[in-house]
Amino acid sequence: MHAIVIKNYQRIPFSAIPALPYELFVPVILEELMIDDSCHCVNYVGFPHNDKVQLICCIANDKQHTIYVTSTIVTLNATLPSLTAHKLAFHIFERELNEQFGIQYTDHPWLKPVRYSFNRSDLNKTIANYPFYSIESEELHEVGVGPIHAGIIEPGHFRFICNGEQILHLEIQLGYQHRGIESLFVEKKKILQRATLAENIAGDTVIGHASTFARVWESLCETAVSPALQLERTLALEHERIAIHTGDLSAMCTDLAYQLGSSVFGRLRTPIINYFQEWTGNRFAKGLIRPNKTNFTFTKELATRWHEVISKFEPDFIEMYDMLSDLPSALARMEKTGIVNKETAQTIGMVGMAARASGLTRDIRMSHPEGWTTISHQPVIKRHGDVFSRVQIRKEEALQSIQYIRQIIELLPDADKGITEEKDALPDSFVIGLTEGWRGEICHCAITDKTGNLQCYKIKDPSLHNWLALGLAVRNNEISDFPICNKSFDLSYCGNDL
Repeated sequence: MHAIVIKNYQRIPFSAIPALPYELFVPVILEELMIDDSCHCVNYVGFPHNDKVQLICCIANDKQHTIYVTSTIVTLNATLPSLTAHKLAFHIFERELNEQFGIQYTDHPWLKPVRYSFNRSDLNKTIANYPFYSIESEELHEVGVGPIHAGIIEPGHFRFICNGEQILHLEIQLGYQHRGIESLFVEKKKILQRATLAENIAGDTVIGHASTFARVWESLCETAVSPALQLERTLALEHERIAIHTGDLSAMCTDLAYQLGSSVFGRLRTPIINYFQEWTGNRFAKGLIRPNKTNFTFTKELATRWHEVISKFEPDFIEMYDMLSDLPSALARMEKTGIVNKETAQTIGMVGMAARASGLTRDIRMSHPEGWTTISHQPVIKRHGDVFSRVQIRKEEALQSIQYIRQIIELLPDADKGITEEKDALPDSFVIGLTEGWRGEICHCAITDKTGNLQCYKIKDPSLHNWLALGLAVRNNEISDFPICNKSFDLSYCGNDL
């Protein structure tokens, strides 16, 4: 057996994961597990194994709704042939393995640091000596932006190589706010501490990351979760999607200098996030999601209030979107700008909303639908991969989420939402959890030791896959189009830096 086949959030003994020789590991992944375009790598993790490193690769098969897990054991600082040379989507994982464990690759085309973790293998690699790509030419010039941003977003440095106004190349350097959050999951011993960490992985994805951690932990403990609790979490997840998509439409109108759209979408976002405050006491819904329970039970009064909020939101949202999509000056800025075609999206392993805007049918709610058994989800797909496609996706997904929440509210029973008894995590366990957050595929992996203590927790925000897409999208665009391209992806800095 070359791989163990599991379902989303299924617990398995860690010892059940096959450990192949590296010479066999590579062809098994490339030729057996990634058999067609429905298969992609959802995580590729390094785990200390005595004085060596166990590399655990997780390949999702979207058609069969399964995840293949296999591994290999290599020495620290080993020099290996790369998977990236055959599948570019592995580039970011192998860069991280190089940064963490000093693993060298004979044929990796871009072996640069990812996030400058405190426990990186080579402390001589610092942000100050990041090896930027450069082109020697008297006709070209470089433009550097950041790491301090003029607006309100997080730190990152963007280095453009331009010919006049035309962007030839963009390199994105992150890692300014590394928090060691994965190590903190292991150091902190209380569930409340870990749940609090989860909802602070990325500030705009509180529900997405917190619900993923909750389900991973419940699976480690083999705790049965009531259908009512799962539906309530799904409801919160879709409400978070409406809030962020609406806020992003406002920000994109700002970058288009379309003041009306910026103001109206911004105004519409406010009652949506204020609803979270009515439900949970804060507008980001922190404190709502906890393993085995909910801190704020969804009630009939909250359901009635939600219908009131949405009945005012929905017609205004549609009217404002129709005005935006009928405005020639706005369309001129969005159409055919920042294109990522389907082939490129597949090659680099894009996920989530941005991948669907490029024609990829990649959505965890359909492919690995844990918690979605009562609703049949059909992803919103666009074909052009430009800024306008990413705008259309936001509008249609927000309206789709409204319909889903209406169905969920009808399905929610009044009872059966009590606290489930807290259990200890089982020893020698491995769990991988996938959730479709508003931005895309969230992945958490957990490993326990022989006594049930958490000894490894690995987090992947969808931004990790998609930062390269932004760099490719702006090529041959004018540098003045960068802000709208950047906002159309709305990637997470802290979700990358961890």
